[in-house]
Amino acid sequence: MSEPSGRVLALDLGEVRIGIALSDLLGVTAQPVGNIEREGKRRNLAAIRDLIEEHEVRRIVIGNPLLLSGDAGTATEQAEAFAAQLRDRFPEIPVELWDERLTTVEAERAMIGGGVRRGKRRKVIDALAATLILQSYLDSQAVDLDGPLPFS
Repeated sequence: MSEPSGRVLALDLGEVRIGIALSDLLGVTAQPVGNIEREGKRRNLAAIRDLIEEHEVRRIVIGNPLLLSGDAGTATEQAEAFAAQLRDRFPEIPVELWDERLTTVEAERAMIGGGVRRGKRRKVIDALAATLILQSYLDSQAVDLDGPLPFS
């Protein structure tokens, strides 16, 4: 049985803002949406609720900031706590943590390579990192088209 239609929402939990990305309806591509300014739990959850309703979100993926060693650190504990809040608030929507190591670095390098000025980079880095997290997640979920077909 396939998953119900809807989008996957990705969150990159920055200290000042939460980067937002959404998948297309087929779950193939990720697009940056913008940011939510960190203004407290109630406002942040309300903004996420609005996104869920507006875009028919069926799953939430949160960047898991593991250490380079793969171990959990303080930031991972914060991501896990945020995921728990989302699971409590939106029990009908699966919430997953997804390895985000180096996505912010990758986003920064891409913007520098594209000539984006430092002030502009600060405003969009979290949304771009969320997009990289989501695309990585979507790619991992893709059907293996090179393998045997399920009906062969």
